[in-house]
Amino acid sequence: MQPDLNERAQHLLKVLIEGYISDGQPIGSSLLAQRSGLDLSSATIRNVMKSLEEAGYIHAPHTSAGRVPTSQGYRLFVDTLVNVQPLAEQEFQTLEVQLEQQSSSDLIHSASNMLSGLTQLTGIVMAPQMEARSIRQIEFLQLSEKQILVVLIMSNNDVENRIIQVDRAFSSSELQQSSNYLSEVLIGKDLQQARRVLLQEMEEVREDMDAMMRSAIDLGEKAVSGMSDDQSDDYVVAGRTNLMDYDDLSDVTKLRQLFNAFNEKRDVLGLLDRCMDADGVQIFIGSEAGHEVFGDCSVVTAPYQIDDSYIGVLGVIGPKRMHYDRVIPVVDITAKLLSAALNKD
Repeated sequence: MQPDLNERAQHLLKVLIEGYISDGQPIGSSLLAQRSGLDLSSATIRNVMKSLEEAGYIHAPHTSAGRVPTSQGYRLFVDTLVNVQPLAEQEFQTLEVQLEQQSSSDLIHSASNMLSGLTQLTGIVMAPQMEARSIRQIEFLQLSEKQILVVLIMSNNDVENRIIQVDRAFSSSELQQSSNYLSEVLIGKDLQQARRVLLQEMEEVREDMDAMMRSAIDLGEKAVSGMSDDQSDDYVVAGRTNLMDYDDLSDVTKLRQLFNAFNEKRDVLGLLDRCMDADGVQIFIGSEAGHEVFGDCSVVTAPYQIDDSYIGVLGVIGPKRMHYDRVIPVVDITAKLLSAALNKD
């Protein structure tokens, strides 16, 4: 929805956000007046800033006289105000050559490193979901009090065995009920679709939901999490430590939680799976990503494809104060070049 801001207010908001992205310091009315290029008094600038603050686009951190963007301000900025510049032709050709020189097995790692290197943020590329194997049967067998063997029989007769860790012992009856329930919702779906279904089921779980159903969903999520149709990692991450260079993400506890999310995969996979069918670049700011661990971050993603089918997602994770005008075209072009390289192979 178009915000109720006049052209002057939008211009000043754009200048403020661009200044904060570049400097990392709150922007005061005097500095905003200097950078705006408008012939406005300091009093007028302050009044506009007050209106922007009341509308929720900017706020004052601590007792600072300056202002910084809110998530709502960043959202307006990326939707309507940012000036995205295409990559220079020479830079595009360099990226193209780098991917063309990679073997198919190295393409995903190369793309992740390219994203990280070009943006100085964290690059992430989901492994391609190449085969459309569907789940034909799912069974559970208790190995010990806190270990369960999962047996997944796929449509091409492949058998996937996996040991998962649980918090308590399950009875044979509980495991059979879980198998029956998951069979209803997962059979006929490939692993990617199964992850989506289970993530959706987990989001919709209510406190009053049957305990067996909650246990079944949890077992199912552990069963398919970490498995992929090409037997490779679910995704490749490059440049984790780049995030340590940003004051916005300097809280050690939050940074540790973010690094744990990369390792545990569930939240990251849930976000990437949501982007699989998107047409082009998507941008998630803070809580829009749907997971608390990304609350201080922005995530920019784009799907890549073989022929006319999307088979994976790549993107960049960094602070909200990222150079969107630079990151957006890098993510977009990398997705297109990766698609071209995979189609060539």
